[in-house]
Amino acid sequence: MSAPNKSGSSRLLDAHGADSGIAQEFLVTPAMLDAVSPSGDRGGMVLGSGLSGEPLAMSALRPAPTRIVLVGGLYLARQVALRAMAVGAWVVVATGRPTAWQLLQKAAGTGPDGRPAPLVQIRRLSPVELPRPSEDGPLLVVHDGGPTPQELFPPRSAWQTTVYVLPYLHPQAGATANAADLVLLQRLPVGQAQLAARIWRLPPPMVHQLTTLTDDQVVALGRNLWKPFRLVTTQREQAILGPVRRGD
Repeated sequence: MSAPNKSGSSRLLDAHGADSGIAQEFLVTPAMLDAVSPSGDRGGMVLGSGLSGEPLAMSALRPAPTRIVLVGGLYLARQVALRAMAVGAWVVVATGRPTAWQLLQKAAGTGPDGRPAPLVQIRRLSPVELPRPSEDGPLLVVHDGGPTPQELFPPRSAWQTTVYVLPYLHPQAGATANAADLVLLQRLPVGQAQLAARIWRLPPPMVHQLTTLTDDQVVALGRNLWKPFRLVTTQREQAILGPVRRGD
């Protein structure tokens, strides 16, 4: 990943009003749509608002293998997964802390047989056969395996996105971070912000900004991209996820 540029943009992010493709159509239950924020225009998932209040969407589910790295807490990771569910994605969570993700299964509801809906699968941190992704059924794989994740589920096909959840930035995570199409960073301590500066060649003002983000602020980092924004959470999402926070 090249050094960010404040004036650049990323094809994974879309500010409201920017030219982009046609939105994909998905079928989801009314309960799911009621529980989360609506998806963004043109197929993007609304993550929050820019500094000027404009909606900011992330095209996380797209016709290309996609890697996203989240550095921060469970709140952001679960919100991304919840909104992927709302636009019709299958979600597979590989984690060593399954109880932390069971609320997604509860949010997905039950099928006609009374069993949990198969929209969400919670797995151990070991290789398993994944659902075959498609345009009508994209796949979001969440790898919640600590600060130095292994490549258990690398995205290899169109409509598969793998999200790596890093509780903090570790020196050995540099390769994973650099391979990402998009990185979402919550507030970092000074030492980790300095490590981020070395990984992504950040200038001092950006490093300082990473240390001063509030709990509801995130920086989207990518090729020619540096975009601070605020998380937007609905009342129903807060009922599922709790209050906006940084950390687990």
